[in-house]
Amino acid sequence: MTRDAGLAALLSLAPTLVAGQQERFFASNGVRIHYVEQGVGEPVVLLHGFSRSLEDWIQAGVVAALAREYRVIALDCRGHGESEKPKNPASYGDEDMGGDVIRLMDHLRIDRADLFGYSIGGRISLGLMVNFPERFTSAVLGGVGGGLGRHRAEGKNSPIVHALLTGDRSEVTEPVAKGVRTFAGRGGNDLKLRAGVRSAQRRPLDETLASLSMPVLFVNGANDKPVGDPRPIADLLPNSRVVFIPDRDHLTVVGDQRFKDAVVQFLST
Repeated sequence: MTRDAGLAALLSLAPTLVAGQQERFFASNGVRIHYVEQGVGEPVVLLHGFSRSLEDWIQAGVVAALAREYRVIALDCRGHGESEKPKNPASYGDEDMGGDVIRLMDHLRIDRADLFGYSIGGRISLGLMVNFPERFTSAVLGGVGGGLGRHRAEGKNSPIVHALLTGDRSEVTEPVAKGVRTFAGRGGNDLKLRAGVRSAQRRPLDETLASLSMPVLFVNGANDKPVGDPRPIADLLPNSRVVFIPDRDHLTVVGDQRFKDAVVQFLST
């Protein structure tokens, strides 16, 4: 190996600095997971929504807003972004999706953190709160509706999974399913893999939420009709509150300054 080739190989293994962020990968039980870090202070772990990536947190200014006071760790959930994408639908259940977060915290030697999940990231967060309450100081759940804690796996007959699996888009008539298919298919995403994420096994959580004492903030767009009202699930948590951002929906709320202000205020208090 030449000197230049050796130097290039070493650089390829080093963290990449992008606008003050450290971009890295680690092996989570054999699955390569991509994550970034920015800022110093108490750690906050960010989990993005379905068919999205950590880049959304960056583009929306959420990472920058939190990094002024906190050590922000954002990861690409398995099957998303630059993380590895296992083909087996069984690889996307609570144990594996949540396990990636715990293993990343262990990898970074973080004992406890604040948790911030949006949409499916909120569902993963709920599982983490129930299964590892000792690892989290508080939680922010965005884009989460009232039935989320009760959802088991979505079978192949569910409108959304069917919409992702069908080869004929004209067969998809249910409005929410149609929107999810359009959204999930952007950027050439593998729709069968996305269907696997939706249909992975998840156990209901509503019976165990009442035992949690950590502070929890629900923050939703007031026009987020597909996920519904978060208050039924918030009522199950003894130390929670709900904030609605006016004139915003599931896809537009994250970049809103009021959304970021509500999260920063909650974490600071």
